[in-house]
Amino acid sequence: MTFKKNHKLGFTSDRPFDKDPVCFKVLPGVKQKLKAVPDWQERLREFVNELIKDVDNCQ
Repeated sequence: MTFKKNHKLGFTSDRPFDKDPVCFKVLPGVKQKLKAVPDWQERLREFVNELIKDVDNCQ
């Protein structure tokens, strides 16, 4: 089954994201707890942006 052009199903965003995700290991149980936090992905993105805002040498 193919999607119709300009469909509204699935993930959509006003902001472009990098096509390659950032992945990291966490302690056992953290993944399940994180997924229980409302709007966890957007909140994590904001935290990461705050974490790296003063880093000059991004490579």
